[in-house]
Amino acid sequence: MRIITLVLALLISGVTFSQNDVKGKAILNKVAKKYKSYPAVSIDFVFTMENAQEDIKESSKGQAWMKGNSYKVILMGAETYFDGKTLWSYMPDAEEVNISTPDPTDKNTFNPSKLFVDYEEGYRIKFINEVFENNRALQIIDLLPLRDKVKSSEFNRIKIKVDKDKNQIYQVVRYGKDGNDYIITLTKLKVEKALNESVFKYNKVEHPDVEIIDLRD
Repeated sequence: MRIITLVLALLISGVTFSQNDVKGKAILNKVAKKYKSYPAVSIDFVFTMENAQEDIKESSKGQAWMKGNSYKVILMGAETYFDGKTLWSYMPDAEEVNISTPDPTDKNTFNPSKLFVDYEEGYRIKFINEVFENNRALQIIDLLPLRDKVKSSEFNRIKIKVDKDKNQIYQVVRYGKDGNDYIITLTKLKVEKALNESVFKYNKVEHPDVEIIDLRD
């Protein structure tokens, strides 16, 4: 799950922007404002890992449900539940579930809502251009590590493609220094008027034979 974290942790800094950067910031603010107006959402997406040197390209379809700070994610045979406090990582093949309490200040803590709204610190914004791709108008924005973070950063840049007509994230690409590029492409976003809180909690009654590993202090 750390791989997805590195792609979705889109935290942007409040540095002084050039003219293009101001435009990029305004675009991302529109995305965040629209997402925050939704009571809840569900998304379908494709997660891809590419390494050109090793001639590797692997893709997996995933689903996520989000409401406030709560979420449920199904990806690569695993299910993750978070109700705002407790995190359940369920691995059906291994017949086990890990329970933990994530640190809310940890930037590596996975939360898919960061894909839409969490633009606060860590990157410089650079608006690149507008293109027409896959029958949609896309606004291309790069997130670059701050100068004092370049050496320690695990990636060179993150590219965000925003659907101009929908004010919605279409794709995020993280270019890793190790040659591994991680791509998340949204294929569907549905506004959910009501999602029961039980959606974001692992139900042990439904899985009586699963081993529970409690990692909480």
